[in-house]
Amino acid sequence: MLWKIPITLEQLKPWFEGDDMIAHLGIECVEVTDHYLVARMPVDHRTRQSFGILHGGASAVLAETIGSIAGNLCVDLQKFYCIGVSIYTEHLRSIRSGYVYAKTHPIHLGKTIQRWQIPITDEKDQLISLSVLVLAVKAHNGAINHPVIEAVRKIYPHLSWKSQ
Repeated sequence: MLWKIPITLEQLKPWFEGDDMIAHLGIECVEVTDHYLVARMPVDHRTRQSFGILHGGASAVLAETIGSIAGNLCVDLQKFYCIGVSIYTEHLRSIRSGYVYAKTHPIHLGKTIQRWQIPITDEKDQLISLSVLVLAVKAHNGAINHPVIEAVRKIYPHLSWKSQ
């Protein structure tokens, strides 16, 4: 298993239900396995640009969202957390409606840097764009106020966490 802690689709839901860009764009996690996560996003008025096609920035948000969550699941969250350093997204095909799907693939999971490849496909599994996300792995003292850490604290209250 790739993840440091077992995780279910139900346990990931709170990460997608906040008052933030993720919820605003309608991004949701739709598949969790031992080796990858899949998120989907609607192609609608929230995610299209003025030409009526999926906005490249929305694709980058989808990739960074699911890649960042995957990266954080690969570290001991009682000691470390991951934050985005860079994202590169290449747009290969346009789409006007429906859903796009982002699937995480680790390229490198190092002690200080992670690199993820995240293809974004349509409902017919055609490649729409391809992102590469680089995450920095940062140490913390257990009292960090970070949304991922807070979500994990709620999901796994039995783990020993320092008080804030």
